[in-house]
Amino acid sequence: MRSNPAEARRASARTPKAPPREADTANGQSAKTSGKAGAGAERAREGDSLMVGSVEKAFRVLGAFGQGHASLSLSQVADLAGMNLSAAQRFTHTLLKLGYLRKDAATRRLELSPRTLDVAAHFLRGNSLVNTAMPYLMHLSKQTEETVNLTLLDGVEIGLVSRFMSRHMLNTDVVVGARMPAYCTAPGRAILSRMPEGEAIAIIDASDRVAHTAHTTWRREDVLERVRQARRQGFESQFQEVLHGDVSVAAAIVDAAGRPRGAVNLAVSASRYNHDEAVERFAPLVVAAAHAISR
Repeated sequence: MRSNPAEARRASARTPKAPPREADTANGQSAKTSGKAGAGAERAREGDSLMVGSVEKAFRVLGAFGQGHASLSLSQVADLAGMNLSAAQRFTHTLLKLGYLRKDAATRRLELSPRTLDVAAHFLRGNSLVNTAMPYLMHLSKQTEETVNLTLLDGVEIGLVSRFMSRHMLNTDVVVGARMPAYCTAPGRAILSRMPEGEAIAIIDASDRVAHTAHTTWRREDVLERVRQARRQGFESQFQEVLHGDVSVAAAIVDAAGRPRGAVNLAVSASRYNHDEAVERFAPLVVAAAHAISR
């Protein structure tokens, strides 16, 4: 029996939308399905005659190892980087020769080499905000004996660029270089709060907003209200929105024109402080550090 296209469309329209999904937050990262990297890169290259595809593919290969995989077989690299086996073999061979990958002689599995840290080291040494903030972050860490971070906005995410760990911190998965969504983190919303609202809304709308935990603020209007609240009070906080057991207070660092450059963030364990206690005790200190760095 031949189906009626109009009926099929009406049935599809009546189908309820799936509820918001809860993201896999292992290592502070959402799980990524294979092939997504390749599809996203193809879209990025469309209409861009200056983009060098082979460079992008090389970074795709290196990025495959940052998705919770310490070592990979060649077929796994191909799958995660979204390319065929022949291309993966050529790119991994080149990266091996350049010293950015190394191969286990027995298992023939590949892993990143210490040379991949070179670019990060150049960034940290050359970034003026990192150099300016370092003594203030160190002082805040010693003053509170809690974990203190410096974060920068990168697209719709924040990147951790400096971290002073507390002896109380049990979660060691979050390291320098870790990235998290801006919309549901205290430093991310603190940074958004110092932007013109239109720019903040554009970042919120471009974000893949999901419920990482039962506490995540993810609905558009709720996120926007938190950003507005952060603008009014001069700091932002979050309670277990991305990582279970994490309580965080953050304040934006701004330039002479009042534009956000980054954020100071202090994190404590929910087993030691509830949300209100953390805000009352640490918000004034975090705001003072952010203001000192902003001068």
